[in-house]
This record gives sequence, C-alpha cells and structure tokens, in this order.
Amino acid sequence: MNIVECVDVKKTYRQGKVEVRALNGVSLSIEKGGFVALAGPSGSGKTTMLNVIGGLDLADSGSIMVDGNALDKMTQSQLARLRLQKVGFVFQAYNLIPVLSALENVEFVMLLQGVPSAERQELASTILDEVGLAGKYDRRPAELSGGEQQRVAVARAIVSNPSIVLADEPTANLDSKTGKGLLEMMRELNEQKKATFIFSTHDKMVMDYARRLVLVRDGLVADDRVREG
Repeated sequence: MNIVECVDVKKTYRQGKVEVRALNGVSLSIEKGGFVALAGPSGSGKTTMLNVIGGLDLADSGSIMVDGNALDKMTQSQLARLRLQKVGFVFQAYNLIPVLSALENVEFVMLLQGVPSAERQELASTILDEVGLAGKYDRRPAELSGGEQQRVAVARAIVSNPSIVLADEPTANLDSKTGKGLLEMMRELNEQKKATFIFSTHDKMVMDYARRLVLVRDGLVADDRVREG
C-alpha cells in the first residue's frame, strides 16, 4: 500500500527575473512504512519534493496524494490540519523553540492538537526516554548539544504517531558518530511505530541506512532502487 503518490509534479520558483524549475515532472510512489532517501546534489529538487509532499509548498501542476488526501484539492486550513495530524517534520536547523524546555518542545505539537496536559507530559517524557534523553527534560535547546537538539526534534516529530516523518538533511550539522546514532534511532522508531520516513540528503551514510534510495537530478527521478539487507 502506498502512502504517497506523486504524478507528473512540476514546481517553478522565481529568483528575481529568472525562473528556476525545481521539479520537472516527478512521478513517485512511496510505500507505507518505508524508510526512503531522496538523494541528490544541492539544487536537484529533493528538498522541494519533501516540501510539496508535506504541504509546506504547493506544486504548480501534477497530483500528490498523501495518506489518501489529494493535496491539490485542499484549502490552506485543510493542509495545515493534515500537517498537524499526519506529518512530522525534522528540519536541518532543528527549529526548536528556544524558550521552551526539551519536554515542552516535544509537547508543543500535542498542545496544538488539544491533547490534555497530563497525557502530553506522559507521552513526551516517554519518547524522550526512547531517544536517549532521560534526565534532560528541563534543558532548553541552548543547553543541549547539536545531536541532542536533533533528537528532541525527532521526538517532537514522532510523538503523536504521524503517518509520515519528513526529514530534510537531518545529519547535515552532526558529526558522523552522532549522525549514525540518530539514524539508528530513527530506523528503530520506523520499525516500532510503523511511521513512513522520507529523507532528503546528500549524506552517503543516510543513503546507506535507507531501505530504498531515490536519486533526484535536475528535478526528475534519475534512479530508484530498493537496497538489499
């Protein structure tokens, strides 16, 4: 069963007077429960692909289905609800709220979802334990290492059991040991919680961990292979 279906997706950005075609007619299906890397050099279109799948950006043409929802048929409020309820985001820059503790950052999405306070705290503390941050609930982002901040970001993305987790260059700011630990943790969460993980990356280590590797070049899928093992 596929959780993402993209058909002939095109997206053009304007930079000053120049038009840049980021996606040039991408067709791609992603299976439910997948652990998939969209790989390619800077400017290949992989991050734009993540953004349109997550409803952060709208395609100019083509169709995108996410967990049974046709994104091009949805209003902005419906897209916001879809992102809140179905999609977890992990950004390269972490995007944690500086004045909130690790626990409060993880709780934040559930707060927006209307989850009661006691349940939020229980779920947030449990997921922080799972990602190796027991005892650091009260620390703010500035008091955590880069790897710890990224773990908080992953915990926030996964805590409400989204259908899909979209991770944009999640290892870019991490050393190789920390990055490896993060990838092992995400693969374990993928197996335990059955969420679909889709990465954009040019990090070979992420490509090696992915069970499926989709190569993106010049706004098109250049290669698509399932990895052995």
